[in-house]
Amino acid sequence: MHARLTTILALAAALAALVAIPAANAKDGDVRVRGTCTKAATSKLKLSSENGGIEVELEVDQNRNGVPWRVVLRRNGAVVASGTARTRGPSGSFSFRRVIAGTAGSDRVVAVARSASGGTCTATATI
Repeated sequence: MHARLTTILALAAALAALVAIPAANAKDGDVRVRGTCTKAATSKLKLSSENGGIEVELEVDQNRNGVPWRVVLRRNGAVVASGTARTRGPSGSFSFRRVIAGTAGSDRVVAVARSASGGTCTATATI
């Protein structure tokens, strides 16, 4: 009984330590957030400083190959990039990467992806 209680307390302490780490901050000043999606898709947005700009990478996973998506990136409300991507195997996902103007410190980036099949993913982060 005592060993079981010790194990439970150790697991609880480890979980508390993980929760205390800011989930949005990654290595080297990168910011990573999960987006919200419809139609059983998932998304992640990563922002990082790169050569005087901001590298923006949106990953969308739909588990279906060949689906076209339209992606729009906004920085502080203004459209700064747009384009199309298509999900590919083996996982039925795509990655949309652009380096946009801006500097880390006060830029809010919103990524919106819309699929031809009616799905939408939205992710927002500030760097």
